[in-house]
Amino acid sequence: MRVFLAGGTGFVGGHVRQALLQRGHSIRLLVHRKGAGEKVAGIEEIEGDATVAESLVDAVKGCDATINLIGIIREFPGRGITFQRLHVEATRNILQAAEKNGVKRHLQMSALGTRANSEARYFQSKFEAEEAVRASGLDYTIFRPSIIFGPKDDFINQLAGLLRVLPAMPVIGDGEYQLQPIAGDDVARCFAEALEKPETIGETFELCGTDRLSYNELLDTIGRVMGKSRVLKIKNPLALMRMVVPLFEGFPFFPVTSDQITMLVQGNICDGGWRRVFTFQPTRLEPGIRSYLKP
Repeated sequence: MRVFLAGGTGFVGGHVRQALLQRGHSIRLLVHRKGAGEKVAGIEEIEGDATVAESLVDAVKGCDATINLIGIIREFPGRGITFQRLHVEATRNILQAAEKNGVKRHLQMSALGTRANSEARYFQSKFEAEEAVRASGLDYTIFRPSIIFGPKDDFINQLAGLLRVLPAMPVIGDGEYQLQPIAGDDVARCFAEALEKPETIGETFELCGTDRLSYNELLDTIGRVMGKSRVLKIKNPLALMRMVVPLFEGFPFFPVTSDQITMLVQGNICDGGWRRVFTFQPTRLEPGIRSYLKP
């Protein structure tokens, strides 16, 4: 297949590109500017902007499927970076371009925890994008991955970076909220295999790894991989954080937002039902992060 890939230049996109190429697909990669990276056989770069509908019509022409990986975890409205624009409007534009070009197959990256009545604006926007996909009439598959880990991830690497320089790790609330990270390679494999599995059409899959652990246990695991005998933690009362964070979250240097706190403390786990369709063995967390984390 020739696959149109939006949001394919980042961390997850790198894994998806590799998975698609390994299975013999060719990729038309949406980029803001051609030539930013080295040329790779099987990948055709095409300039465009997913938030500008007109730039996508020709970009999708001649493709057999579209994949949308576009996503942000934090808004910067002054720079036009908002959940509504990047999650919802971009999705609608890609779906419209697919429809105009007669492309029937669409894969959508969402997020574990997405639901209509979520308190988090991030999840609300992801759900609105999902609803647009479901109403599109395309042969769609939606994936809702948990926290994704891998050599260039943000979450695990950020925590590891803090562990290197801080004598004690700050923890929001009691740190007992549950997480179930999944490897980037495993997420990418699900996307690539879905193109070959008609039984995935019309389905929404929640993707999570095999290891379910608390935030405190995740810090201990990262510390152990980095050779630390113990990770000291400073618990910050949730009520206090909810009061303080809104005062500073508008500054780009501030590391967390109220929305992110809401998502973190509600947990991020699933029942692993996706493995009934995608039958490969997922990467375990500790060996997975040990392959790229350094002391």
